[in-house]
Amino acid sequence: MFPVHREREQPIFSARAHVFQIDPATKRNWLPASKHAVTVSFFYDASRSVYRIISVGGTKAIINSTITPNMTFTKTSQKFGQWADSRANTVYGLGFSTEQQLQQFAEQFKEVKEAARLAREKSQERFELANPALNIAAPEELSEDRQSPPLLTVNGPGEEKLFRSKSAEVELTVEKERVKKMLSEGSMCEINLEAELFTLQDSNAKLVAALQEANSSVEQWKKQLAEYQEETDRLRDQVAELEAQLGRPTAVQSGKEELSRSLEELEALLSAKDQEIHNLQSKKTDVSELEKEREEAMQRLQDLERRNSELEDRVQSAEKTLASSREERNQAEGEVKQIIEVLDVKICDLRDLKQSLAKLIDK
Repeated sequence: MFPVHREREQPIFSARAHVFQIDPATKRNWLPASKHAVTVSFFYDASRSVYRIISVGGTKAIINSTITPNMTFTKTSQKFGQWADSRANTVYGLGFSTEQQLQQFAEQFKEVKEAARLAREKSQERFELANPALNIAAPEELSEDRQSPPLLTVNGPGEEKLFRSKSAEVELTVEKERVKKMLSEGSMCEINLEAELFTLQDSNAKLVAALQEANSSVEQWKKQLAEYQEETDRLRDQVAELEAQLGRPTAVQSGKEELSRSLEELEALLSAKDQEIHNLQSKKTDVSELEKEREEAMQRLQDLERRNSELEDRVQSAEKTLASSREERNQAEGEVKQIIEVLDVKICDLRDLKQSLAKLIDK
C-alpha cells in the first residue's frame, strides 16, 4: 500500500508552520492543532488529478484538505493566514515564523488553486464524454435550478408526453445523485485510508526508533553481562582461596573473630543510626511545635503592629488637637492682653476724670 501511495501522490511544496483550527463552538477563537511547528505540504494525486494540503502531527493527520477552485487563502496578519474547508466543516489557520514563508505559501496556494480549477474542467469534459446519455439530457450540466425545455406533442396527447419527460428527468437526477454518492464515498474511503497510512507510517517510525533503542540496550546488557561474569570469576577465585585456607584453623579462627567484630561494629552503627532517626523524629515534632509557635508569634506581631499603627494614628490626632488648642490659647491670650491694655487705658482715663472732678469740687 505504501509504495502505491508514493507513486500516485507526490509532494509539491513544504513549509514549517504552527497549525490552528477554528473553535466549532464559538467560530471565533483559534484552537492549536499542534504543540509546535509541523511540516505542511502540498500533494498532487496524479490518478485523480486532485491537489491536497496534508500535515501529520504525532499519530494523526491534523490537516487533510482537498483544494477546490472556490477556496481562498487569506493573509490576516504579517505571519498568519487561513482558509475555509467546507468538506471538513472547519477553518484552518497557519502561523509562520517569517513573512516571506507566508508569502511563499500564499503564492503556492494560488497556483495550486488554479491548477485544481483546470483539472476539474478537464475531468468534467472526460466525464461528459464518457456519459453521452447525460450530455444528451443536459448539455450544459444538469441543475435543479434550470427549467426543462419545452415539450413536443408527438404520437399522443400532451399530458402523456409531459408525464414521460418528467419521469425521464427524475430517473436522470436519481442516476446523477447515485454517481455523486459513489464518487464522494470513494473519496472519503481514500481519505480515511490515507489518514490510516500516515498513522501507520508514524507508528513504523516509532517502532524503528524503539528497535534502535532496544539494540543499544542489548549492547549495554552484553557489557554488563561480561562484567558480571568477570565478577563471578573473581568471587570463585576468592572462594577457592578460602577453601584452601580451611586447613589452617588459626586463620579460620582469626577470620571468624574478624567477622564477629565487623558484625558487632555494624550492629553498633545500626543502633546509632536508629537513635539518630529517633532524635530526628523527635526534632521533627519539635520543629512542628516551633513552627506553630512561630506562626502564633507572627500573628501576635501582626496584632501589635496593627495596634501600634492605631496608637500612632491616635497620637497624630492628639498632636493635631494639641496644636489647635495651643493656637486657640495663644489667640485667647492675645485677646486678653488687648482687653487688659484697653482696661488700663480706661482706668487711666477714670483717674484723670476723678482728679478733674476733685479739683472742681475743691473750687
